[in-house]
Amino acid sequence: MITPQRPQYGPTLFQQFVQENTGQLLPIYGSQFFSTPQLYAPVLNTQPPDNYILGPGDEIQLDLTGAANLQYTFRIDPDGRVTIPTVGPITLAGVRAADLERVLRQHMAKVYTNFQLAAKIARLRAIQVYLVGHAAAPGTYTLSNLSTVINALFASGGPAPTGTMRAIEVRRQGKRIGRIDLYDFITRGDTSKDITLQPGDVITIPPVGPQVALTGAVDSAAIYELPHTGGTLGEVIELAGGLPALASPQKAIIERIDAKDPQAPRRVIVVALDANGLKTPLKDGDIIRLFALQPAFGETVTLQGHVASPLRYAWFPGMRILDLIPDAQALIKPDYYRQLNQRVMTLKPAGDPLNQIRVEHLSINWDYAVIERLDRQTLRKRLIPFNLGKAVLQRDPAHNLPLEPGDVVTVFDHKDMTLPLRRRSRFVLVEGEVAAPGLYEVAPDETLPQLLARIGGVTPQAYLYGLAITRESVRQQQQANLDKLITQLERSLFDQSGETLSNVAGLTSEQVKILRDQQRNTAKRQLDLLRQQKSSGRFALHLKPEIDLPLDALPSITLEDGDRIVVPPRPSFVAVFGAVRNENALVWREGITVGDALRLAGVSDDAETAEIFVLRADGTVVANRDRSSWFAGIQGELLMPGDTVVVPFKADRETKWSFFMRNLKDITQIFSNLGLGLAALNSL
Repeated sequence: MITPQRPQYGPTLFQQFVQENTGQLLPIYGSQFFSTPQLYAPVLNTQPPDNYILGPGDEIQLDLTGAANLQYTFRIDPDGRVTIPTVGPITLAGVRAADLERVLRQHMAKVYTNFQLAAKIARLRAIQVYLVGHAAAPGTYTLSNLSTVINALFASGGPAPTGTMRAIEVRRQGKRIGRIDLYDFITRGDTSKDITLQPGDVITIPPVGPQVALTGAVDSAAIYELPHTGGTLGEVIELAGGLPALASPQKAIIERIDAKDPQAPRRVIVVALDANGLKTPLKDGDIIRLFALQPAFGETVTLQGHVASPLRYAWFPGMRILDLIPDAQALIKPDYYRQLNQRVMTLKPAGDPLNQIRVEHLSINWDYAVIERLDRQTLRKRLIPFNLGKAVLQRDPAHNLPLEPGDVVTVFDHKDMTLPLRRRSRFVLVEGEVAAPGLYEVAPDETLPQLLARIGGVTPQAYLYGLAITRESVRQQQQANLDKLITQLERSLFDQSGETLSNVAGLTSEQVKILRDQQRNTAKRQLDLLRQQKSSGRFALHLKPEIDLPLDALPSITLEDGDRIVVPPRPSFVAVFGAVRNENALVWREGITVGDALRLAGVSDDAETAEIFVLRADGTVVANRDRSSWFAGIQGELLMPGDTVVVPFKADRETKWSFFMRNLKDITQIFSNLGLGLAALNSL
C-alpha cells in the first residue's frame, strides 16, 4: 500500500492572529510528530504476545520431525479452522498464541507417534479501520491486527491543524468506546488509555478545542490546545517543559480577548509566576508572554582589557582599585607566558629577534585606565579616569579609587590608543660592525649617533658611509608608491606600445603589428617582475663621502620602534651595471671617478649617457641629468667603496630597463620613493 502524504497546510486563523501580535509564526504543539507519516502494513514474521487471540486470516507455520518430516503453512479460514492432511480440520480461532503448539500437538498425536512439533504465527491478519473528521488524510486504512489508535494516527499523518489532539474518539459498532488525549503520549509517553483496534473501528477527530499561545523566554514557543475541561497557566508551562532557567520567575503577561464582545479592546493581565499565579485559568485565544532574566549582574565589578583575568568579580563594601588589581602581575596576559613557553618547547630557531621581543613585550598604558559607571538615577554613563601606574605601582591613595557595584574597569595598552613618543617602548636592532650587536631599547629622543656611542661604538672595520637604516613606516610608504607606479605603468602600456616603432622605417603594417605585440608581451612580463619587488624601507642618510667618518658625522635622527641598523664592513669594490661591455665589479682605489669606472667597463654604443647615475653606498643617488653637461657632469664624480654606476640603454632598444626608465621622470624615486636597491636593478 502507498504511504499517505501529509498535506501542506497554511497557518490557521489563530496562528495568523498570534503572528500579527507577536511577530512570530508559532507552530502547533505536537504537529511535528506527524510530519512524516508511515503506513503500518500487516506485520510479517513477527511473533505477537502470548495473549494474542488467533482468528481468521492469521497464517500458521507448522514443522513436524521424527516419525515424519513435514512442513505446512496454513491460513485460518473464515470458519476459524485449518485443515492438515491426514489429520483433518482443527479449530484455532479463539486460541491464545501461547497455547498454539499444545493444541496442535494434541491433534497430531491422534495420527503420529514419536514426533517433535514446532509451530509459530507466520503472518498476522490485517484489519480495516476508518479515519474521519479533521484528519490530515481521512480514509480507510489497512493495519496490523495489533495496531492501536496511536499507531493509526501516526500511520495516517495525525490530525489536521484544525483538528483536536486532546479528544480523539473511537467508535465500535456505532458506540463510542473511548476518548484519547494525544498530549498524554506526546508529553509523557503515556499509552495507558490507548485502545487496540478491531476491524471496522471508526476513529473520529473533532474540531480543535480552545487554543492559547506561549511565547517569549521559552524554548518550546507554540500554540497549545487546552483540554475540554479547561487548563491553567502552570499546565501549559509544564507542557512546554517547565519554566526555563533563563526566564524571569517574577511575572508573565496574558493578552486576552473578550469572546462575548469582539469589539472590546484586549486586556493585559499581569500574573506572578508563584504557586497561585500558576493556577490562573486560561481562556481560548490567550497569548502568554514569558520574560527573560535581566542580564545585569548585581554586586559585581568587571575587569577587562590588558589584564591576566578579564572577569566579573564579587563587589564588597569598601572595594577599591587595588582590591581588583593588587599588583603588576595581575596585568600579565596568559598569552605572554604561552609565547615564552613556545620558545622553550620549539625545536626551531627563535627567528627574528626584533619581532620576537616586540610580540612578547608588555606595553601597558600605565598613565591611563578608566572606570565606567552607570548613574542609576539619571541612567547616564560616566567615565572616571585614573593613573594606573600611580595606583598599582606607587600605591598612591589619590588614584586608588573606590568602586561601586556594576563598575567596569578597563586597562589599555599602546595598541588601543596612540601614546606620546616618550611613553612608548621602542626596540631597535643593531647589527654588523659595532662593538655589541643586539636588540636595544632606546630612550626617548635618543638619536642614531647616541645609540651607537652607548653600545660601545663601531669596530675598526666599520664603514659608516654605507650604514643602512630601515624603518617600517618608510617601507609602507615606499611600497604604496611602488604599487601606484605599477598601476600607472599598466595604464600607459597600450598608449606607449607603438612609440618605439616610430624610429624604425620601412616596416609593413603586419611587421608593425608583430613588433607591437612583442613589445606588449615584453612589457607585461616586465610589469610582472616589477610586482615581485618589495620595498626595503631604507632611507638615504646623505652622508659626507669620506672613508673614515666619525660617529658625530651621522645625522641626529630620532630612532623609532622597529628600526634596523646595519653597519657594514668597508667593501673593496665599485660596480658598473647596464649598457657596458664589462658588467662587473671593479677594485676601488682612492681617487677613482665615474669616468675611470666607465672606461674600465667600456660604454656600449646603445648606452644612454645622459641618463647615467650613481647609486651611492649611503642610499643617495647622483644623476647625470642633474648636471649641466656630460663632460662637466658626472664623469668627474669621485666614487666611494660600495658605489654602483648605472648606465641605462637607449629607449630605441626595448629592454627591461629601458621600459622601466621611460616611465620614470626622476631616477631618485627608484631608490628613495620606491625603496628598490641593486636586487631590483638586476631583475629589471
